Amino acid sequence: MVAGRGKDHDDVIMTSEPHIVTLGTAGGPRWWRDHSGAPRFGIATAVVVGDRWYLVDCGNGAGHQATAAGLSMLDLGGVFLTHMHSDHLVDLPSILLFGAFELKNRIDGAIPILGPGDRGRLTPLSSQATAVPRPVAPERPTPGVGGLVKGLLAAYATDVNDRMFDSLARSPLDTFEVTEIGLDGVRGFDPDTAVAPAMDPLEVFRDDVVTVTATLVSHHPMAPAFAYRFDTEHGSVTISGDTAPCDNLVRLARDTDLLLHEAIDLDILAAQYSDTEMLNATMDHHRRSHTTPADAGRIAARAGARHLALHHLVPSYAHPEVWRDAQTTYDGPLTIPDDLDVLSFARRAAPAAALR
Repeated sequence: MVAGRGKDHDDVIMTSEPHIVTLGTAGGPRWWRDHSGAPRFGIATAVVVGDRWYLVDCGNGAGHQATAAGLSMLDLGGVFLTHMHSDHLVDLPSILLFGAFELKNRIDGAIPILGPGDRGRLTPLSSQATAVPRPVAPERPTPGVGGLVKGLLAAYATDVNDRMFDSLARSPLDTFEVTEIGLDGVRGFDPDTAVAPAMDPLEVFRDDVVTVTATLVSHHPMAPAFAYRFDTEHGSVTISGDTAPCDNLVRLARDTDLLLHEAIDLDILAAQYSDTEMLNATMDHHRRSHTTPADAGRIAARAGARHLALHHLVPSYAHPEVWRDAQTTYDGPLTIPDDLDVLSFARRAAPAAALR
């Protein structure tokens, strides 16, 4: 089943029923379009619980799309980053910089930003390489979310300081608080050889309306990479992040009311490359780091997820029929959402339809 576009959100946003808004559904570091030629924004999801919302990933246009969905920065409860690939982070500067202005009257404490720490060492060189590239920022080539935010604010220091000193704007350092998710209790993790060792989910955040747990997923060689689960009084949603089929995700998503899982079509994607070396290296990566629709269906079935929705669609211009292959392995409700669709994860809601 394919959800319709959720253009009119006023009745949905005001409801007490927990739901997600697909701010962006495309994956990959490009400006994507869908099969009809309409733009798809980058991967970003709003988890809405009562009058509060939480942002998972900051793909291209996340801030703009949150505004289009009627979500106020004043109601933002936290930002959760799954991993350090640019298609999940590229709109973080606008959240930090524009958000500080939107939040100038906020009386609550700083908004948490959670995500991975430093990988610890450079990614191993592809076996397809014929030369060794020169790394960017060799003094710290793999920063986590803490280093990212510090580097972004340093890069925008002229802007930030000008607005603070001249316009008396609030500092992003006072508006947001960064936490890197620690792995001290996870046995066997290695960013090169064991990116998702078997583990129990970790509680990473809790407030009065939601508990967030996380687990390592298999997005080799990007590590650490996380999936997140949001549990509320009335339902739960699990968001896979980027991952190959992964037992940790099955544990995290056990009996979840809604599983949002990434999906890739390898054949269509391969056809867009003309450089043989890049094609071979990139497809090697995709085969070991992403999930086909059929495999996403298997994960949902194993987890006992009550509703499966596919997002982070790569390539996003594939026809929706491609993604319905998940129905060959999962017999529950399936949704292929567009940008700005709204999906309930209330436990007793009709699970397959977007709220309209």
